[in-house]
Amino acid sequence: MSIVGWIILGLIAGAIAKMLMPGKDPGGCIITMLLGVGGAFVGGWIGKTVFHRPLGTFFDLRTWGLAILGALVILVAYRLILGDRHKRR
Repeated sequence: MSIVGWIILGLIAGAIAKMLMPGKDPGGCIITMLLGVGGAFVGGWIGKTVFHRPLGTFFDLRTWGLAILGALVILVAYRLILGDRHKRR
């Protein structure tokens, strides 16, 4: 995938992950994109180790599912680690 593909995938996957797990998370468009790109990396790792399937092409449903799953994992980890500190402010 090209860098533009990663950016588009990251933006859409991060936005879907934030919609599936609503709450008060910091960040705007750039943070959402980085969440999705990081989610694609985490999802790719999960797919390789657990399901023995790597990420596919941009239009592959498996790529999108793993990117969203990875973004959800990052959101859960963020809320577990920094969730209490964020609410106290």
